[in-house]
Amino acid sequence: MWTHRSWQGHLLPPGERLRHYASWCDAVEGNTTFYATPARDTVASWAAQTDPDFRFVVKLPKVITHERRLTNVREPMRAFLDAIEPLGPRAHALWIQLPGSFGPADIPALNRFLGQLPQSHRYAVEVRHQAFFTDSSAARLLEATLADASAEWIPFDTTAFFASPPTSDAERDAWTKKPRVPLRSRALTDRPIVRYLGRDDSARTTEGWQRWIDSIVAWLREGRSPTMFIHTPDNADAPVLARRFHDEVRARVPELDALPEPIPVEPLTLF
Repeated sequence: MWTHRSWQGHLLPPGERLRHYASWCDAVEGNTTFYATPARDTVASWAAQTDPDFRFVVKLPKVITHERRLTNVREPMRAFLDAIEPLGPRAHALWIQLPGSFGPADIPALNRFLGQLPQSHRYAVEVRHQAFFTDSSAARLLEATLADASAEWIPFDTTAFFASPPTSDAERDAWTKKPRVPLRSRALTDRPIVRYLGRDDSARTTEGWQRWIDSIVAWLREGRSPTMFIHTPDNADAPVLARRFHDEVRARVPELDALPEPIPVEPLTLF
């Protein structure tokens, strides 16, 4: 996400964009790894631009999750784990995003896959099949499978986004692509991860996240360490909104550490 075009020159300067992003937020979704396993040297450069306590939630490549559906993936998984090794403690969780067609009948494949993974990483699974949200027996089966591996269930909350029809090109595009699933807000581990999609209207985005303020505050008071990702259809102001969310949580949990001060973006000059 630190390469997002609309942030360049506005929130982030041209060089070392990840280092500057890390002064805005202390966690990032690693989406590019879904399309291809990165070179180890590239990952080493990510580590060099971030502090050891910065959190990468890194998505597994689609060859593992979507093309082979977690079966016969020993080699691509080995290559992926080797590539991200330079992140060290920054690899907060490996994100297993499963396709919408991956349903309750596929749970045995997920169980086998999770059982073969090294315990040196934490794992978090995002599902999109409707049955996991509407069928209590399917939800319990998934929760039991995740519990056996000490893995988290990542909710992607799109309820605020789908509450009314789209009003912009970015919203219309997201309307056709984002999953429309019921709200889920239960944490399974001490490291819950939440993805939230608001609207291009910031007021509607902040209105929709109030339930998550309550959840995050409750988790922090329980001793959990949650990670929250804020999205909008165009993501133009996502880092600003993420900091606003953090401020609202910190107003209720004053002992929560403040985020770093963003590195100023220097104006471009000719000389």
